Amino acid sequence: MKKYFLLAIVPAMLLNAVSCSEQKKTAPKDDKWTLVWEDDFKGKQLDTTQWAKIPRGKSDWNKYMSDYDGLYVVEDGNLVLRGIQNNILPNDTAPFLTGGIYTKDKRTFGLGRLEIKAKLNPVKGAWPAFWMLPKEGKWPDGGEIDIMERLSHDKLIYQTVHSRYTQTDSLRVNPPASSIVGMNPDSYNVYAVEKYRDSLVFYVNEIRTKNYPRIVTNHEGQFPFADEEFYLLLDMQLGGSWVGSVNPAELPAEMRIDWVRYYELKNK
Repeated sequence: MKKYFLLAIVPAMLLNAVSCSEQKKTAPKDDKWTLVWEDDFKGKQLDTTQWAKIPRGKSDWNKYMSDYDGLYVVEDGNLVLRGIQNNILPNDTAPFLTGGIYTKDKRTFGLGRLEIKAKLNPVKGAWPAFWMLPKEGKWPDGGEIDIMERLSHDKLIYQTVHSRYTQTDSLRVNPPASSIVGMNPDSYNVYAVEKYRDSLVFYVNEIRTKNYPRIVTNHEGQFPFADEEFYLLLDMQLGGSWVGSVNPAELPAEMRIDWVRYYELKNK
């Protein structure tokens, strides 16, 4: 979620822009994977044994986080995370309030396939994201996996890998650290990542969109993902240096999350 380099490498990323129609579909999950955990949000409230609300911080992605209940609604089999203008909490000076959840200190994910099915409504200045951080490692050495990030009204998403290799050493081209991927902006999409010992493989709607391999290099920290457990973050954010200013007239921003699923390989 720390976008210190994305704007600078957009021309390079465009070389890796992916049209889903140009990619081959993966094999059916039943042939390869076993479902070991899911949350389909069929209840009446957030399952706090699996998720916690993300606290406010000082970064662009969490500076408006709030535990206000109206930002977290479970309805019609969806978790709805919102970003709103703050005209309801007089003791909170933040101009906006945003909702985000994570599995930190509750559940982590190792080698396997993680999927999120969601619909994102467009708002100028909205920055919804699904991403992963390491249980133990510090940023950026421990790594970061951005499964999906969308900006404002874009009809595309970003899928990005962060590490010491990409951040400290600024090695973002070999292999490409980020890709721009098309999606259907008007409906639900399924965003996924598969984590192996030698690669991260990304998908949109069962279509392979990006591969980030472990490579032989003299630089340290190129692939810190194999042996580390990661937790998942699902969050809505408004504004910031990357996405730009917010149009309050378009609020609320919402992401509707139908389900989250985690699979492990049948034959490890």
